[in-house]
Amino acid sequence: MMYNRRVSKCHPRVEAYGAVDELNAALGMARAKAADEFTHESLLAIQKDLGTLMGELATMPEDLERYRKDGYGVVTLEMTLKLEKLANEIEGQNIAFHGWATPGTNEASAALDLARTIGRRAERRVCAMQEIRQLDNPAVLIYLNRLSDLLWLLARWVETKNLS
Repeated sequence: MMYNRRVSKCHPRVEAYGAVDELNAALGMARAKAADEFTHESLLAIQKDLGTLMGELATMPEDLERYRKDGYGVVTLEMTLKLEKLANEIEGQNIAFHGWATPGTNEASAALDLARTIGRRAERRVCAMQEIRQLDNPAVLIYLNRLSDLLWLLARWVETKNLS
């Protein structure tokens, strides 16, 4: 925790930033499997954004003002707009997909699907934090939701382009 705060290992805050850390690691694996520059660079930018998100989650509400004054950023709607821009770029390529996706078409898309499911878990953990009033920034939950949507699209794009 930031500023030497201590909470239980099973505290909802630790569960939330732990799930985001797992997501970040899964994105690293997906990036390592990426055969194209677009996926590689997109995932690297997202991983950098997740550093901001994890820092915010690791900061108690009473320390957020100090956190910002110390020069740390928080999750913003602009970060989500970057995800939506990437999604629009992928959708603009007319990726045709019907029905349910079955992960595993190739290693790169399977890694993206795994990251997507971890992202959904992180989203649920953050939602739980909001419900107990441990997180006031709604942009965090919106970002994670859009990220999971983007990862689904990116996995389908990789399958369609047969990039692995």
